[in-house]
Amino acid sequence: MSVRNYTGFVKRCQICNNPELTEILSLGHQPIVQHYLTKQELFSPESAYPLTLVQCGRCGLVQLNYIIEPSKVFPADYPYRTGMTNMLIKNFQELAETTARLGFLKKGDLIVDIGSNDGTLLQAFKEKGMRVLGVEPTNAAKVANARGIKTLQQFFSANSVKTILKKYGPARIITATNVFAHINDAASLVKNIKALMDDESVFISESQYLMDIIEKLEFDTIYHEHLRIYSLKPIRHLFEMYNLSLVDAERISAAGGSIRVYARKGKYPMSTRVKKLMAAEKKAGLHDEKTLMLFAQKTYRAKNDLLALLLKCKKSGGRIVGLTSSARSNTLLGFSHIDNTLLDYLCEKKGSPKIGLYTPGTHIPVVDEAVLFKEQPEYALVLSWHIGEELIKIMRSRGYKGKFILPLPVAKVVS
Repeated sequence: MSVRNYTGFVKRCQICNNPELTEILSLGHQPIVQHYLTKQELFSPESAYPLTLVQCGRCGLVQLNYIIEPSKVFPADYPYRTGMTNMLIKNFQELAETTARLGFLKKGDLIVDIGSNDGTLLQAFKEKGMRVLGVEPTNAAKVANARGIKTLQQFFSANSVKTILKKYGPARIITATNVFAHINDAASLVKNIKALMDDESVFISESQYLMDIIEKLEFDTIYHEHLRIYSLKPIRHLFEMYNLSLVDAERISAAGGSIRVYARKGKYPMSTRVKKLMAAEKKAGLHDEKTLMLFAQKTYRAKNDLLALLLKCKKSGGRIVGLTSSARSNTLLGFSHIDNTLLDYLCEKKGSPKIGLYTPGTHIPVVDEAVLFKEQPEYALVLSWHIGEELIKIMRSRGYKGKFILPLPVAKVVS
């Protein structure tokens, strides 16, 4: 059964079309996380949209109940660049090594990356002698092309598949890292991926994993780009609807915890690793309403505890700033009502296109991290807390003398 390409409120499951959707967690109305504002735009109205998780009673998919028009979420001037995140660079290099080790590709094979951003993933494959091609709707495609990574600047669609097949032929490897859950028509997405495959092709996706989100209380990974939060049960169901087989899967550390899955056309057995992971999901009650409701309760409690800690630090006369300004940080800030009255500014690496702008909804200025080392504020809130240990070591080695605040899963001050 096909699910239509829709925007607005979701009344049926994005995978199986089931109308039985149970609300799990509401984060209120939030702006689009990458819609940073200029100083002039602070004086204009700002759009916010419902941000609520629901669960399908049939296939178990956890998903948003409101979808924004893709061109608004991923405009041409979308500011995120994969190549500025060391964690992702390492992850993509590891992915290239893994696919080579598993024998999925050889020199000269074509790899197509959906939502390829600045070409960081494809660079790792190009260095192994692969032919590479990206499909990316934002101006990150221009950055990739300038680096010598051939990239089509467009949304992945039936038309882009026709273009690729005509000019390059089928892809040996198709990747969709941190984008497989972002495209609003899951049915057409899988059909288009399948059309790009031949009998030897392998599709590899990486997505935020529901198990990690539940275990680590990563509610900040919920935002309008992430339309679906995958676990293996609904992924398997989605693939089987279009005669694809889930052949392997592994948990990886990227983005605070993700699931990497491998699929092929036709009927293939699942690996032992997939079976063990699916058994672990069942044992953890991952698809049980009770488990998800408990996650929601913990989320509300964590929000209040963090706000109380920040207010305590602020009342003591301490200045508080934020470390990094990622998409997930804007969910945390918006949901917790942490704005420019609590945080003086957020720090980004030199060269970030966000520097000089203001966070959506909370209107906190984003500055070069050099300001942090010069001003030495008393507290730095580690918004990229999923890599908090590494980030704290880096900031210490570079001369920051203040204290750190880790917001999740339990808010605490680290000297």
